[in-house]
Amino acid sequence: MLLAHGVGTRSDLPVPAELAAVGAGLAVVISFAVLALRWRTARPDGTTAGRPLPGPIAAVLDSSLPRLALRVAGLLAATAVVVIGLFGPDDPSDNVAPWALYVTFWVGLVPASLLLGPVWRLLNPLRLLHVLVARVARIDPDKGLRRLPDGIGIWPAAASLGVFVWLELAHPDPANPRLVAAFVLGYSAVHVVAALVFGRSWFDRGDGFEVYSTLLGSLAPLGRRADGRLVLRNPIDGLGSVPAVPGLVAVVVVLVGSTAFDGLSRTSFWAAAVPDGPAWRTAGLVIATAAVAVLYLAATRRPDPGPGTGRAPLPAGYAPTLIPIAAGYAIAHYFSLLLFDGQLTIILASDPLGNGTDLFGTANRTVDYAVVGTTTIALVQLGAIVIGHLVATVSAHDRSLRMFPAPIATRVQYPLLAAMVALTCGAVGLVFAP
Repeated sequence: MLLAHGVGTRSDLPVPAELAAVGAGLAVVISFAVLALRWRTARPDGTTAGRPLPGPIAAVLDSSLPRLALRVAGLLAATAVVVIGLFGPDDPSDNVAPWALYVTFWVGLVPASLLLGPVWRLLNPLRLLHVLVARVARIDPDKGLRRLPDGIGIWPAAASLGVFVWLELAHPDPANPRLVAAFVLGYSAVHVVAALVFGRSWFDRGDGFEVYSTLLGSLAPLGRRADGRLVLRNPIDGLGSVPAVPGLVAVVVVLVGSTAFDGLSRTSFWAAAVPDGPAWRTAGLVIATAAVAVLYLAATRRPDPGPGTGRAPLPAGYAPTLIPIAAGYAIAHYFSLLLFDGQLTIILASDPLGNGTDLFGTANRTVDYAVVGTTTIALVQLGAIVIGHLVATVSAHDRSLRMFPAPIATRVQYPLLAAMVALTCGAVGLVFAP
């Protein structure tokens, strides 16, 4: 496959991979024990937490002109990907379109959102395109033609992400430049039309990339309170502000399950045991996602935790705790991909149509694999998995305290703790498997 996701291996770790997996699992268990003993009351509602930014800085960040400029830039970039995908070189190794979509955009969206918040909401060119088309069609861009039912939640975003990860991980030729251009055009058309029908709020609930960026952005130091003010906050408060909407479980399960399958499909075990082909890869993707769903649902749907307490919270109540796990998985699997293959976007963009031009003076450069060592990559991968699960453990404990008295809040987490330990050890095993 053209895009090799990650270069870390077992031999790059300073300790055996098995020991690393056990240690990571123990770190989650120990952190849970400390939380159970020392953290007995819930934090304030995350929607009201955070330190407001100074007025002048907030005014600049909230002004409409920079937002418009960013969306124009996003629209130009998306247009360039389509044009280059359609008319650029046939060989994916020479065409920037697949690298721009799968590496710079999809993988780069993770660190950008974790550092800056929901950046795709600001950059999303489909929002600008929707407004332009709505004006021509004389449709109110806010209201659309009909109201989107509240019960749908973000299920459309889960479907959008499911289609994309299938294209990336199971399609027989995902890096075909013409296919990349067709996907960008088709995705854009579907969501712009949906926004015309249901109004601009569609992007908050239906655009998989925007929902993904928004969920990751809840971990960012920069956030927005319920009163609309921009604030600096910690990731636990950010996760506490994520509403338990319908479809949230599906979104995070698709993200975790697809990344787990990506890791599994690159192991020697998979290569030896499973024939290559889109049908087998589709089955593997579905099974991996279903396995994560079953594990999570089994851990969060359990019998009555005690007299007078009612049933344990539905899975949606704990779903935001999977966000840092998804972020950790993404960093662990794609950190080296962004560092190395991300350079190809800059290199190939200098000669976009393959006619010998050198727009940025980078066409003759090669990928610098010495930018970071393999041991450093392995440590970042391990650290991302462990930190992601530790943040998830803290968030789960805080959410339990909001829903149950302290003793019961601890007890109802036992199945979820077991699931997180399993996910931690499994993630380490997949990342460093031969």
